[in-house]
Amino acid sequence: MMDIDDSKAPLLEHLIELRGRLLKCVWALFLTGAVCFYFSEQLFAFLVHPLKEAFGDGGGRLVYTKLYEAFFVQVKVAIFGAFCLSFPIIANQLWAFVAPGLYAKEKKALLPFLVMTPVLFLMGASLAYYVVMPTAFHFFLQFQGNSGGLQVEALPSTDAYLTLVMQFILAFGISFLMPVLLMLLNRAGFVTRAQLIGLRRYMIVAAFVVAAVLTPPDVVSQLMLAIPLLLLYEITIVAIWFTDRRKVVETDVTDTSDAPM
Repeated sequence: MMDIDDSKAPLLEHLIELRGRLLKCVWALFLTGAVCFYFSEQLFAFLVHPLKEAFGDGGGRLVYTKLYEAFFVQVKVAIFGAFCLSFPIIANQLWAFVAPGLYAKEKKALLPFLVMTPVLFLMGASLAYYVVMPTAFHFFLQFQGNSGGLQVEALPSTDAYLTLVMQFILAFGISFLMPVLLMLLNRAGFVTRAQLIGLRRYMIVAAFVVAAVLTPPDVVSQLMLAIPLLLLYEITIVAIWFTDRRKVVETDVTDTSDAPM
C-alpha cells in the first residue's frame, strides 16, 4: 500500500513552492512600493500633467480639504505605482508556478498571451493618459466662468483627481485585455469565431455599457473607450480567423505525413 505521507508529499511541495512565490510577490510589492513612495511627488507630478496642460500656463490648482489627505494621496500613488512596476514580477512568478504542469505545446500556446497582456494594458493606459484624459479635462474645464453673476472655478481636490486618473488608466488598461480573454476562450473551445460574429450586435451595446460604467459620466470619455473596444473586438475576430486557418493547415500537414506510403 502507498504510504499516506508519501501521497501527500507532492501536494506539500506545491504548497511550499506556492508560498515561496507568493512571498516573492509580496516582497516585490513592498520594495517597489517603498521606491514609489520615495518618488511619490515626481509620480504625482507625472499624473497631474494632463490637468496642468488643460488648465494652461499659470492657471489651475489642486486643493485638499482634509489635513491628512495630501499624505494619503502620496500613499495611494505609491501603491498604484507598486502594482504597475511589480506586475511583470508577479506574472513571472505565476508563470513559473504553472508552467511545469503544462505540456510543451500548451506552453507555446499560452506564452504569446502572457507577453501580450502587459503590452495591451500599456496601450490602453497610454491611450487614457495621452489622449482621453487631456480631451476630457479640456471638456470639463469649459464650464468655468461666469454663471448667474457668480464666478465658477474648478478646484479639484488631490484625492478626487488621483481617483479619477486611476479610474481612467485602469478602465482603459483592463478593457484592452479583452482580445486576450476572447482568444483564450477560443483556444479552450468555449467560443468560436462564428459565435463572436453572431454576438457583434450585442457587443456594441455591451461596449457602451462598459464605457458608461468604467468612465466618468460624459459622452466624450465613453465614446473614447467604447470605440476602441469595438475595434479590438473586430481585430480579435480577424486574429481568430488566422489561428483557425493555421490549425487547419497544421492538421492537413500532420494527416499527410501520417498517411501510408
